[in-house]
Amino acid sequence: MIDAIDRKILIELQKDCRQSLVEISEKVMASKSACHRRIKLMEDAGIIVGYEARLDPVALGLPMQFVVEVTLNTQSKEAMEGFERSVQAMPEINECSLTTGTKDYFLKVTVASVAAFEVFHHRLAAMKVVATVSSTLLLRTVKGAGILNL
Repeated sequence: MIDAIDRKILIELQKDCRQSLVEISEKVMASKSACHRRIKLMEDAGIIVGYEARLDPVALGLPMQFVVEVTLNTQSKEAMEGFERSVQAMPEINECSLTTGTKDYFLKVTVASVAAFEVFHHRLAAMKVVATVSSTLLLRTVKGAGILNL
């Protein structure tokens, strides 16, 4: 299990994973070697699964983001696996989550324009396994993905 120092290290890595070990060790008040050892242990344990850069979709020419709710016409294993394989091949989809409740999947979709979203929407709705598609345009992000509350 992780302790208070591990939590501080994880918070620092979530804020900026490009920080040096020296910077992290100063902030968490532990030695550089202890931070390195702890980070390696958390990587090996699967607590830290990777490091990534957060990109600005607007700066990349993709200013429109939607949350899309999808209901399948069946929840058979084959249908769900087929849908999930199709989702992997659709670059507009940034995230896909299987959910409980009235919808089967929530998608986060990023596109350049309403016209591009319409093309995407038609392609998604045309899938034989899809029963309904409902979408919501995101106006702005108030609090984004990122730091887990540890």
